[in-house]
Amino acid sequence: MKLALCNEVLLPLPLPAQCAMAARMGYGALEIAPFTLTADPFTLDAASARGVRMATAGHGLQVSSLHWLLVKPEGLSLVTDDAAVRRRTLELLRRLIDFAAACGARVLVHGSPKQRSPALGQSVADATQRLTDALAELAQHAQAAGVVYCLEPLGRFETPVINTVAEAAALVDRVGSPALRTMLDVSAATHNETEPVHEVLRRFLASGHIAHVQLNDRNRRGPGQGDTDQRPVLQVLKDSGYTGWVAVEPFEYEPDGRGCAEACARHVLDLWNSLG
Repeated sequence: MKLALCNEVLLPLPLPAQCAMAARMGYGALEIAPFTLTADPFTLDAASARGVRMATAGHGLQVSSLHWLLVKPEGLSLVTDDAAVRRRTLELLRRLIDFAAACGARVLVHGSPKQRSPALGQSVADATQRLTDALAELAQHAQAAGVVYCLEPLGRFETPVINTVAEAAALVDRVGSPALRTMLDVSAATHNETEPVHEVLRRFLASGHIAHVQLNDRNRRGPGQGDTDQRPVLQVLKDSGYTGWVAVEPFEYEPDGRGCAEACARHVLDLWNSLG
């Protein structure tokens, strides 16, 4: 089990303290949200990556991945007809691809609902095509950098653009790059999919589409903090020989960030160790 923690859970602790705490809890990596490192992700560079690698490695951790890529700055979009905004958004994402590679991460998770949602009067079909075109450009950059760029299916309450793993897989197939894949977020999948989450996972792992997994509950808390049974998902990962990272990503922290992260690690690792 390669278990990572999404680092925003431990804010406002600085990164070195996050690393120390996550390591004590049994995590092997952090999944980093760029906005937690700087108010201006355009400033993230090779020197920044060296600092992140030193902080994580100093506590025996790795950087598994990046996520929450477009939280800052405001006003970005991959589906706009404003060429300057689109160009600036792609510029930041190319920078984050390079930053991820320099950190030693091998995956970037692209959620970013606002930045792929249609503007007023824009159709979902047009937004989806513009997203596809943008991801095709980013896939070329990701392939050159040696990382995998993952399109995340999101809940319909967040965006109408790419909600199911099947929709994401179809877009990945249209682009046809080995550097563009998708992933499964358990909470989103419980809301979006019409079949059991573990069966969706099994099918799209077998087809080679899934390169990353995030664990959370349907109630948007951490794994083990609601009614969502994580055991079938973990069993599929174990049975399939999945070797990627599994990240704990709660959105609501109970009782607080530290308590949530600790309880989730204990729950997931105990479940994993109990599987046949």
